[in-house]
Amino acid sequence: SFGPYTPVSNVGDLYFTAGQVGVDFSTKTAGADITQQTNKALDNLAAVLATVGLALDDVVKTTVFLTNMDDAAVFNEVYTARFSGQRPARSMVAVAELPRVATNRPLIVEIEAVAAKEQA
Repeated sequence: SFGPYTPVSNVGDLYFTAGQVGVDFSTKTAGADITQQTNKALDNLAAVLATVGLALDDVVKTTVFLTNMDDAAVFNEVYTARFSGQRPARSMVAVAELPRVATNRPLIVEIEAVAAKEQA
């Protein structure tokens, strides 16, 4: 179950996601490094967006939280591969720590997004 928040909410055609982390929620474990955690965070983001009929291609803005800016270059490699078309606007900030939802290691990346649903 989720914490005291909604995974995705909308105002009109804009959809706002809660931050997604690099955790496999079926096992409550996190990847060993920034590559694994970033890929899983983006998988989780895609899954949340899919619940409202959207995909990563619909994302127009992301905010990225890293616990270590030394991970930014590797993060960017993964992020660039996953957002291969028009890349969303983005902010990236360093944070002291992220929520402790994994049982095996600290989380090092979190990604939240704003997506737009085009009018039919």
